[in-house]
Formats: sequence, structure tokens, C-alpha cells
Amino acid sequence: MPTYNWYSQLIKPKWSPPSWLFGPVWTLLYIMIAISFGKVFIMFAQKKVPFIVALPFILNIIFNLSFTYFQFSLKNNLLAATDILLVLGTLIWAMVAIFPFAKWVTYIQIPYLLWVSFATILQLTITYLNIKK
Repeated sequence: MPTYNWYSQLIKPKWSPPSWLFGPVWTLLYIMIAISFGKVFIMFAQKKVPFIVALPFILNIIFNLSFTYFQFSLKNNLLAATDILLVLGTLIWAMVAIFPFAKWVTYIQIPYLLWVSFATILQLTITYLNIKK
């Protein structure tokens, strides 16, 4: 509960979605991520794509999973903001890198891209609004 109390006390923009929405959205996104990223890692293991194509997927999942730690364990908005920019950047890189090999993997990332783009703007706004002046 201390983490929830901390997060609930942060200043958030009026357009911030309700907290209950994040769980269902991320559950759906993680299912799509598991399927598509799994396909990329299988393709890499079968030598159908080079490491440079798999690399942004590896980095993306590391950065994605790190966000929760930075935001809710460390309670560090600045690290979380930096991290989510890395999530967004590696996702775009991953989508471009895999496109010539498996277009459907790029297309299935579109909802993830839209959500992470929104989440990036939200996190940057929360970080800005909560800077100690």
C-alpha cells in the first residue's frame, strides 16, 4: 500500500486515465508482446534474422520491465521518464528492424506503440508536475 499511496499523491494531469485501466491494458499488451517477441527470438535462434534485429526487442523488454522498478520501487519519476523514452525508442527501432522479415510482428506492435506513446507523454507530464521547486 505505501507505493499506491505515493503514486496516488502525485500531481497528475486531468487527462490521466484511472489507475484501474493500466492492469487490463498491460495484460492485453503483454500477451501480444509475448507472442510477437517470442516469434522474433525463435527466428533469431533459427538464424532467420541477425542479432541486430533481435537486439531492440531484447532491450525493449528490459527497459519495459525496468519501468515498474524505477517508478514504483524506487519512486523515481526522473528515472521512470528516462526509461520510458528508452522503451519508446527501442520499440520504434524493433518495429523498423523486423519489418523486412515479419511484417505482422511490426503490425501487432501498433497498439503497444500507441499505448507507450501515450504513457510517455503521461510520464513526462507527471515528472514535470512533480519536480520539487
